[in-house]
Amino acid sequence: MSAPGVRTGLAERLSLRAIPALGSTAIDALMATVRWEIAGAEHYRGTWGAGRPTVFVLWHGHLLPGAYYHRGQGLATLISQHRDGEYIARVVQGWGFTVVRGSSTRGGKEALVEIVRVLRRGQAVAITPDGPRGPRQQLKPGALVAAQRAGVPVVPVAAGTDRGWYFGGWDRFLVPKPFAHIRLVYGAPMLPPVSGTEAAVEAFAHDVEARLRELTRAVQGADAEPASS
Repeated sequence: MSAPGVRTGLAERLSLRAIPALGSTAIDALMATVRWEIAGAEHYRGTWGAGRPTVFVLWHGHLLPGAYYHRGQGLATLISQHRDGEYIARVVQGWGFTVVRGSSTRGGKEALVEIVRVLRRGQAVAITPDGPRGPRQQLKPGALVAAQRAGVPVVPVAAGTDRGWYFGGWDRFLVPKPFAHIRLVYGAPMLPPVSGTEAAVEAFAHDVEARLRELTRAVQGADAEPASS
């Protein structure tokens, strides 16, 4: 099913089936060659691993390593209603993710309500808080508002590699090269403020963004991600 409000012709419907299937096959083949280095896993094992719903936040450009590593583990994720989001949604659904459609620019209020509902029923949610259109690595507070309303911790995540392609869109989307060494690092859980006031959420957003930037620097290697603009 396509995103609400998106009408598709026959050719596009066929591409929406074929491209995600081909893309997922290619990603499987690529990721079968990589080596993983995981740091800070104890941080999410103490929350999500202990059965507590959690909000994972990672930059949009780090989506592929993070989502692939956690495929088949029952997470939910927020994917935009933009047309290119449809391809991503179909790929990650094939990896066992529950997909909530919406973003800061389209369907945001409905998506926020649904994310809170998902968290309250005990499911973890992964969100890219600078998506779907940037600015790159600048955190929008929606994910944190959801965490605050549901009363659940936020775990920041960053990914890096010793060799990768950084595609030239706004997010410099990371695709590891064959036989890459991928580093995936998790920060300590961050508890949202009890108060849901705008000032409290903004202060929390500042802290989470700072932590994400620290983790991003920590995972950069010889083939470093281009500097954030």
